Amino acid sequence: MQFIEMSGATLHKVVNEDELPAGAFEAAGIEGHTVVRINKQGDIEVRRPDSWDLVGGLIGDFETRVQSTTGLDWV
Repeated sequence: MQFIEMSGATLHKVVNEDELPAGAFEAAGIEGHTVVRINKQGDIEVRRPDSWDLVGGLIGDFETRVQSTTGLDWV
C-alpha cells in the first residue's frame, strides 16, 4: 500500500473541517510533531511506538491536497 507521511502540523493544513470532528486531533494524540501518514484510500494513521493507529479519513479531492501541501508523491 502506498502512503504519504507528514507531521501533525502538515495534516492540519490538509484536513477540511467536515472530515474530522472537533477534538479529533487531540483525542488521537496528534500534535504538531506527531508522525502521521495517509494512504491512497484517504485513511489517516498515527505512528505509535510500536504500531500505526487508524484515526480517521479524508474525503473529496484529498490526493491533490495531500500532494500539493507536502510536495511528496505516494510511495
